[in-house]
Amino acid sequence: MVRAMMKKFVILVCLVVLMGVVTDGATPVSTLKKVWQVNKRGPFLGLIVPNSFEMNPLLNSSSFVQNKFMPHLDVGGKRFRFGSIGKEKVIVVMTGLSMLNAGLTTQLLLSLFDVKGVVHFGVAGNANPDLQIGDVTIPLYWGHTGLWYWQRYGDGAEDELALESSGDYTRKIGHLNFSDYNANRYGKSENLLNSVWYQPEEIFPANGVPEVRQHAFWVPTDKHYYALAEKLKGMELPKCANANTCLERSPMVVRVEKGCSANVFVDNAAYRQFLRSNFNVSPIDMESAAVALVCLQLQTPFIAIRALSDLAGGGSALSNEANNFATLAAENAVTVALKFISFL
Repeated sequence: MVRAMMKKFVILVCLVVLMGVVTDGATPVSTLKKVWQVNKRGPFLGLIVPNSFEMNPLLNSSSFVQNKFMPHLDVGGKRFRFGSIGKEKVIVVMTGLSMLNAGLTTQLLLSLFDVKGVVHFGVAGNANPDLQIGDVTIPLYWGHTGLWYWQRYGDGAEDELALESSGDYTRKIGHLNFSDYNANRYGKSENLLNSVWYQPEEIFPANGVPEVRQHAFWVPTDKHYYALAEKLKGMELPKCANANTCLERSPMVVRVEKGCSANVFVDNAAYRQFLRSNFNVSPIDMESAAVALVCLQLQTPFIAIRALSDLAGGGSALSNEANNFATLAAENAVTVALKFISFL
């Protein structure tokens, strides 16, 4: 209770300062006043969703009750929707595609509003051969696999990277050597692309020293949230996208070790296998690690729920399975997220 009151006080002070200096800027004083009015009803659970087709099943659900007095507030190009799910007061926001959008939206949500925790949900590609499309995954750790050091031609795994000694770059996480995936039919060729080395993010936690960096590659899900997610095991989920398109078995909810994100839509069997073999990931998406990293820096509890919509290139050679199963996966993700929220 004391912590919540202190957070509200800090938010109030920030708004008072901003209202004194923001007149012609991007955020009008009238909007900041509305933010304060919203926070008087907090704290809230933040629900962060990548795209509209993943968000609409939630908004159309009977479980979501829209706030009648202030249904939404638009700030910085984002629409924050207010309502409740059961006894939980929630703020729902759509990020848009990519790590940048996800990170910016999460930062804006947590900076403006009194948020006690974040539930992120949507669809993802599947790198785990033990799982199938439609299954809903909840990883213990999320990693950003899109921050690379691209090694110069001629250097090898034993050669130190530029600025490695100063702590800017590392060879500890692993690398992808492009020559391992050559398919040259006309004789030997040189690997001019060489290798890329995976790098951790630089983070600056709110409880740390400003401008003193820390590093994070694997970001943990909140322990309490992850423990609660065990109760989701055994949920019954639909297996048919329509009357003619069904999965072999009913989808299941499963807690897994790791998931990864990057600004890449993975639809390639070789890279899918690389990610699985080297990082032991199950879901592959484009937003979750960004949400996790911002929550880590701002010390906010976080969990991501991702339903598998396709096999990330590891299935049919004809087309990506998301064309047929993305809608079903999105609905499954919402169903599981709603059930999880009821446990809170």
